Amino acid sequence: MKKIKLSAVYKPSEDVVAREIEGELIIVPISSGIGNMEDELYTLNETGRAIWKKLDGRKSLIKIIEELSKEYTASNIELQKDAAGLLEELLKRNMIVESSRT
Repeated sequence: MKKIKLSAVYKPSEDVVAREIEGELIIVPISSGIGNMEDELYTLNETGRAIWKKLDGRKSLIKIIEELSKEYTASNIELQKDAAGLLEELLKRNMIVESSRT
Protein backbone atom coordinates (compact mmCIF):
# COMPACT_ATOMS: atom_id res chain seq x y z
CA MET A 1 0.00 0.00 0.00
CA LYS A 2 1.24 3.47 -0.86
CA LYS A 3 1.98 5.64 2.16
CA ILE A 4 1.28 9.32 2.47
CA LYS A 5 4.11 11.61 3.57
CA LEU A 6 3.24 14.79 5.45
CA SER A 7 6.13 16.60 3.76
CA ALA A 8 5.05 15.54 0.26
CA VAL A 9 3.09 17.64 -2.22
CA TYR A 10 0.06 16.08 -3.93
CA LYS A 11 -2.27 17.10 -6.73
CA PRO A 12 -5.28 15.57 -8.47
CA SER A 13 -4.45 13.06 -11.19
CA GLU A 14 -4.95 14.19 -14.77
CA ASP A 15 -7.08 11.05 -15.12
CA VAL A 16 -9.96 12.44 -13.03
CA VAL A 17 -12.34 15.36 -13.33
CA ALA A 18 -13.81 17.01 -10.24
CA ARG A 19 -16.88 19.23 -10.26
CA GLU A 20 -18.91 20.80 -7.50
CA ILE A 21 -22.61 20.33 -8.14
CA GLU A 22 -25.21 21.58 -5.65
CA GLY A 23 -22.69 21.58 -2.80
CA GLU A 24 -21.35 18.09 -3.58
CA LEU A 25 -17.85 17.54 -4.92
CA ILE A 26 -18.04 14.78 -7.50
CA ILE A 27 -14.89 13.10 -8.80
CA VAL A 28 -15.19 11.21 -12.07
CA PRO A 29 -12.44 8.89 -13.35
CA ILE A 30 -11.83 9.50 -17.06
CA SER A 31 -9.25 6.77 -17.58
CA SER A 32 -9.22 3.03 -16.95
CA GLY A 33 -7.29 1.88 -13.90
CA ILE A 34 -8.62 4.73 -11.79
CA GLY A 35 -10.73 4.06 -8.77
CA ASN A 36 -12.86 0.96 -8.53
CA MET A 37 -14.72 -0.57 -11.44
CA GLU A 38 -17.89 -0.90 -9.33
CA ASP A 39 -17.91 2.81 -8.52
CA GLU A 40 -17.91 5.34 -11.30
CA LEU A 41 -18.43 8.53 -9.29
CA TYR A 42 -16.91 9.57 -5.97
CA THR A 43 -18.13 12.22 -3.57
CA LEU A 44 -16.32 13.79 -0.63
CA ASN A 45 -17.67 15.09 2.66
CA GLU A 46 -17.08 18.71 3.75
CA THR A 47 -13.60 18.07 5.14
CA GLY A 48 -12.68 15.96 2.13
CA ARG A 49 -13.78 18.77 -0.20
CA ALA A 50 -11.68 21.28 1.76
CA ILE A 51 -8.63 19.03 1.47
CA TRP A 52 -9.22 18.34 -2.25
CA LYS A 53 -9.48 22.05 -3.04
CA LYS A 54 -6.08 22.63 -1.41
CA LEU A 55 -4.31 19.88 -3.41
CA ASP A 56 -2.72 22.32 -5.83
CA GLY A 57 0.63 20.64 -6.43
CA ARG A 58 2.48 23.40 -4.56
CA LYS A 59 1.67 22.99 -0.85
CA SER A 60 2.86 20.10 1.28
CA LEU A 61 0.30 18.06 3.16
CA ILE A 62 1.56 19.50 6.46
CA LYS A 63 0.96 23.03 5.10
CA ILE A 64 -2.57 22.05 4.06
CA ILE A 65 -3.20 20.67 7.55
CA GLU A 66 -1.94 23.94 9.08
CA GLU A 67 -4.39 25.87 6.88
CA LEU A 68 -7.25 23.53 7.81
CA SER A 69 -6.49 23.93 11.52
CA LYS A 70 -7.38 27.63 11.11
CA GLU A 71 -10.71 26.73 9.46
CA TYR A 72 -11.85 23.81 11.65
CA THR A 73 -11.98 23.21 15.40
CA ALA A 74 -10.47 19.72 15.14
CA SER A 75 -7.02 19.14 16.61
CA ASN A 76 -3.94 18.89 14.40
CA ILE A 77 -3.72 15.18 15.25
CA GLU A 78 -7.31 14.60 14.09
CA LEU A 79 -6.73 16.64 10.93
CA GLN A 80 -3.51 14.74 10.18
CA LYS A 81 -5.27 11.41 10.65
CA ASP A 82 -8.26 12.41 8.51
CA ALA A 83 -6.17 14.01 5.76
CA ALA A 84 -3.69 11.12 5.61
CA GLY A 85 -6.53 8.58 5.53
CA LEU A 86 -8.28 10.36 2.69
CA LEU A 87 -5.09 10.90 0.70
CA GLU A 88 -3.99 7.27 1.16
CA GLU A 89 -7.35 6.14 -0.26
CA LEU A 90 -7.15 8.61 -3.16
CA LEU A 91 -3.54 7.62 -3.86
CA LYS A 92 -4.44 3.93 -3.76
CA ARG A 93 -7.17 4.61 -6.33
CA ASN A 94 -4.75 6.68 -8.49
CA MET A 95 -6.94 9.76 -8.09
CA ILE A 96 -4.05 11.91 -6.81
CA VAL A 97 -0.35 11.87 -7.60
CA GLU A 98 2.71 13.07 -5.78
CA SER A 99 4.02 16.27 -7.30
CA SER A 100 7.32 18.06 -7.22
CA ARG A 101 7.07 21.63 -5.98
CA THR A 102 6.98 24.25 -8.68
